[in-house]
Amino acid sequence: MRAYLASSIGVACTAALALPLAIYPGPAHARAERIAAPGSTQSLPLLPLAADGLDRSVTAPGGDAPGGDASAPAPAPADRGVAAPHVRPFSLVGVVWDQPSADLRGRVQVRTRAAGGAWSPWRELLPYGDEAPDPDSPELRGVRAHGGTAPLWVGESDGVQARVRPEGAVAADGSAGGGAGADPGASADAGASADADGGAVADAGAGARAAALPSGLRLELIDPGEAPPPPDRAVLRALPAHPVPTAGGAAPGARPSAGSSGKPSWGPSGPSRWSARPSPGPSRPSIRPSKPSVRPSWPSRWSAKPSAPRPSRSSAEPLPYPSAHATHATPSTPPPDVLAEEATKANAARYSAPRPSIVTRAGWGADEKIRETGHVYSKTVKVAFIHHTVTGNKYSCSQAPSVLRSIYRYHVKSLGWRDYGYNFTIDKCGKIYEGRSGGVTKAVRGAHTLGFNTNSMGVAVLGTFSTKKPSAKAVKAIAKLTAWKLGLFKRNPRGTTHLVSGGGNKYKKGANVKLHVIAGHRDGFATECPGKDLYKKLGSVRKTAARLQGR
Repeated sequence: MRAYLASSIGVACTAALALPLAIYPGPAHARAERIAAPGSTQSLPLLPLAADGLDRSVTAPGGDAPGGDASAPAPAPADRGVAAPHVRPFSLVGVVWDQPSADLRGRVQVRTRAAGGAWSPWRELLPYGDEAPDPDSPELRGVRAHGGTAPLWVGESDGVQARVRPEGAVAADGSAGGGAGADPGASADAGASADADGGAVADAGAGARAAALPSGLRLELIDPGEAPPPPDRAVLRALPAHPVPTAGGAAPGARPSAGSSGKPSWGPSGPSRWSARPSPGPSRPSIRPSKPSVRPSWPSRWSAKPSAPRPSRSSAEPLPYPSAHATHATPSTPPPDVLAEEATKANAARYSAPRPSIVTRAGWGADEKIRETGHVYSKTVKVAFIHHTVTGNKYSCSQAPSVLRSIYRYHVKSLGWRDYGYNFTIDKCGKIYEGRSGGVTKAVRGAHTLGFNTNSMGVAVLGTFSTKKPSAKAVKAIAKLTAWKLGLFKRNPRGTTHLVSGGGNKYKKGANVKLHVIAGHRDGFATECPGKDLYKKLGSVRKTAARLQGR
């Protein structure tokens, strides 16, 4: 009997262990997993391809061969790629490699299959070297950092093909490969040889050779997962434009500091506008009809000398703290140094703008466990660099949080950055999202403009605007955001300033560069970003932002 039980238990355990391997996680199973997990990343190595290895290896539903797309060039001996017709669902793709300093001297193309649907046409992934941490920053020099392309949002998909063609490679049909953005008249290094993974060198027929691709090429498939349920529904609300006082004069949710008795205290800018909530106890004395008072007057909070006793004909009982209803007989004038500081701040606030609504990181479902702890700050914010994410325009506004979670995961898990790269992101409906953590009012150093991340902020619009105009709502949101944030640091949106370059392909390290306070990414780096159609809008953005500041 014991032998029989032992044998039965062993068979059951073996079957239980084998079950996950036997059942492939199809789309329905994967969706169930995503509810429990915040997201996932699949990495597929890009391997050398035979001349007919990629295009004929996969057959799409209905017998449509993916390689039948006439827009796709025939493979070359030096090409690298992957064909994965059945993978777990993903929504964003990108290609990464080992060294962040290595240039991708080639052209990357991908095509995906919508979950349970048809294959897309071939699309290009653009280099991402210009939107990155500064060259000498620990974020880019760390062991986790990698080079990569810009990611592409493709929506929920379950099949993928990818290929990388080196510069100078000649396909079977005689067409030459080229890198995105590369000078078509420039020839590859004649001495370039095959890379360590065995990529062949193709003879271009005119002495040119295929460029060596960077090592460790792999395709990243990002699943944004489902946004985790927030601990409190309040975190989904956008940050208000201004604090709204309650009936008692306190901001909603304000908490008394340690030892607070509910009385206002002088801060660096005078008496606190939003006093802390009073501790439990009797309610404040209120203004009452005129009647004789038998209570002694309270000493003035701002004077060392006690005030004279209040006459019995006083129309209001004394308050145990300064009141907005205080009369001239009850002095509450702050000290002179506080008044001077208040005057200075009031003068600086002449050119301020209201804070727009901003969706918090919790609001779009950022997984705070995957980023590095702590934050890195600059001294100030002198320039707002405007970007486009180059992730494509085929997303709905309701999908924007998923796009952000995908980019966030790609930046941290695939590229090895400490956090989301941009300080703020704006979708096509004009909604503003908090990007890199550290405080929306602070000078958080991001990873958005190589060489100019110090003393700047990065604002990215979700989409690609090389040939498509940004929405009017997105442009208006840029103006609102920059007017408010630059106003905090006393910057004129229509002005110019100087930043010191940390090194790049347009300005050498240490160069003192004159820039618009609201600048396009291309102003600091030789790049297409933020796309010519968005770049054309920056003049009107500056005017609107200045007007919102009252200039």
